[in-house]
Amino acid sequence: MDDPDVVRDTGGACVEVADNLPGVVLVRDSKDRSGPVLTFAPAAWRGFVDAAQAAGRRAG
Repeated sequence: MDDPDVVRDTGGACVEVADNLPGVVLVRDSKDRSGPVLTFAPAAWRGFVDAAQAAGRRAG
């Protein structure tokens, strides 16, 4: 996760997303860099992001 995208919400919850690797997306808590890393297939990650964005549009 050398060059992650950092996504922050207003509540201070932060994750780093490394989507620059072939065939895998890695996600971790940016405040716990030695903690666990979640691994997703790119299609699964895209599905999650799309669903979260759709839910946000419905809520707001």
